[in-house]
Amino acid sequence: MPGFPCLGQGGAVTGTRLDPARRARDLERLGRPVDVLVVGGGVTGAGVALDAAARGLSVLLCERADLAAGTSRWSSKLVHGGLRYLAHGEVGLARESARERAVLMGVTAPHLVRPLPFCVPAVAGADVAAVAGLGGVLGDAVRGSVRGGRGSLPRARRVAAGEVAAWLPAVRGGRGGIAFWDGQLTDDARLVVALARTAAGYGASVLTGARVLGVDGRTALVEVEGRRVAVEAGVVVNAAGVWSAGLDDGIRLSPSRGSHLVVRAQRLGSPTAALTVPLPGSRSRYVFALPQDTGLVLLGITDEPVAGPVPDDDPQPSAAEVEQLLGTVNRVLADPLTAADVVGAHAGLRPLVLPASAGAGPGDATADLSRRHLLHRSGAVLTVVGGKLTTYRAMAEETVDAALDVLGRGARRSLTARLPLVGAAPRRVLAAVDAPARLVARYGTEAAQVHALGSEPLAEGRPETVGELRFAVRAEGARTVADLLDRRTRVGLVPADRAAAVARAEEVLAAELSR
Repeated sequence: MPGFPCLGQGGAVTGTRLDPARRARDLERLGRPVDVLVVGGGVTGAGVALDAAARGLSVLLCERADLAAGTSRWSSKLVHGGLRYLAHGEVGLARESARERAVLMGVTAPHLVRPLPFCVPAVAGADVAAVAGLGGVLGDAVRGSVRGGRGSLPRARRVAAGEVAAWLPAVRGGRGGIAFWDGQLTDDARLVVALARTAAGYGASVLTGARVLGVDGRTALVEVEGRRVAVEAGVVVNAAGVWSAGLDDGIRLSPSRGSHLVVRAQRLGSPTAALTVPLPGSRSRYVFALPQDTGLVLLGITDEPVAGPVPDDDPQPSAAEVEQLLGTVNRVLADPLTAADVVGAHAGLRPLVLPASAGAGPGDATADLSRRHLLHRSGAVLTVVGGKLTTYRAMAEETVDAALDVLGRGARRSLTARLPLVGAAPRRVLAAVDAPARLVARYGTEAAQVHALGSEPLAEGRPETVGELRFAVRAEGARTVADLLDRRTRVGLVPADRAAAVARAEEVLAAELSR
């Protein structure tokens, strides 16, 4: 395979460091013609860059801020099989989600995805448990119908009161529930970084802090580090998410805000399963309490329509969303949560595609809009928008197929369904990596390298280490304190913890950049 990078332990990709020296080389080459210019460094853009580079195309990815700086880091960190799509009759989308989940868990990133039980406690209501049980059975049937799905997760089943209490100590006791399994990402931002680094291993140039100001024909104007450079591209892939209309006014989006609250895991008895509680009056929308391996639990997620221009700054949950999330979860807790238990909150904007049949204004029922993506061509610009994190790879494959048509290159099959990302390896190989399990779940086969760079914690009570910051600068393209604390690690999910880690991050960044 042309351009295939070096392979390391267990077949994992190596030679993919996004370090300052590589950035300098990519900046020096900026201005040379490329086959594909990708605009946007989220999961979709990084996925497109990898797919295109792996097929032998020359690729430049430009991201105005940092990898995973937008919507991609604010997901629920789930690789899910699409149960909700079944409720809306979108069987094809559910099957695609189940198939892509199997690819991620089995090939692409086994180190980043783990099976997670989701429990609907019977105290939420007998009718709720019945619907959840039916959904679990349907989900198992869909999973069994796709390649790699059978046996990838346990089957849905009823669980006794004792098992519910062991999984979810904070739930009111005395009754059992329904359990089904899905995939949980260790970290959505780490998936994006792994995609970008693997793309770099195939020869792609990855430039953060590079804003594409506009496209004229096949020429894009890129602004980076105070200079403007014209880049000739055979095709421009617009993967800017909710900001995509800035390069393609032929698409219509109805963004929705998905919000999460952050609480300490101890407050909920350190759960080991995802608490699943339906929103009052709904049979397809749930609030989840999702345990993280950082000692936190995420409560989410909302689905609120967003009107007006899309801001560059990160959105924030509204007071109504906070009340909705706490109120829904509190229906089943023995000791209800209060606002004082919330140690962090964040929100992301989903780039939902507004159907052509809709009126002139934005939709007001974003929860019911399809999660299907849109691929739209306008001259040499291909816009790919919408979809879900789980299905990024399929979206990227379709986009690069279309790019090859624009380029007139003929068919070149996508490799990504069988291509492991940097750090990925079979689970037996990952189990033998000599490093803390938490690091293996983030860095895979590179965990020992990260551990060797320093094990001192960044802040009291947090598991993140100085070695992770050093590795972020040396290999993962981190250039600022925000890159380190808010994306390469997720200390920033709790503002108080972030404040405690800033000084150390500044120290590490200065030392690494002066090496």
